[in-house]
Amino acid sequence: MTEQELIEGCLKGDGKAEKALFDRYAGKMMALCLRYATDRSEAEDMLQEGFIRAFEYLRNFRSEGSLEGWLRRVMITTALKQLRKSKHFDELSLKEDFKESPELPEVLSHLGEMEINVLINELPAGYRNVFNLYVVEGYKHLEIAELLGIEESTSRSQLVKARKWLQEKILKSSRTILW
Repeated sequence: MTEQELIEGCLKGDGKAEKALFDRYAGKMMALCLRYATDRSEAEDMLQEGFIRAFEYLRNFRSEGSLEGWLRRVMITTALKQLRKSKHFDELSLKEDFKESPELPEVLSHLGEMEINVLINELPAGYRNVFNLYVVEGYKHLEIAELLGIEESTSRSQLVKARKWLQEKILKSSRTILW
């Protein structure tokens, strides 16, 4: 089924088209939800709520971009709304000060994607949200500020703090592995 056929079928309430759309994009959208959630159960809730919203607002999809891109935006918005409700959202500051390290590039070459994702998921929620939106999703700080209801400068500082936090965690984990 083409993307357009999926959309038309879903708009008509065709259950097979809805299932096909879900089956086609659920894996990618779950991966996205896992980046924002604190655990798998929360990510599954985000995914379910995101698809409910997607089916509800599919009539607003204008085919100006890809359906997948539109779904990603719906999922991100849904995930952030759920985080606000669950109060995982306001963890925005850490007091530690970190220094740049020349060891970091060498250490990163020893880490796998899975290990890096685990470290990203350990970020405090506020840092993780900004980091994911900026680094993974490619949003600009102004867009992040609007999505999260924060100042643009807060988005920038959270990204800096997230990177420093990750740097410190990566260096600590490498010292344990290398020693």
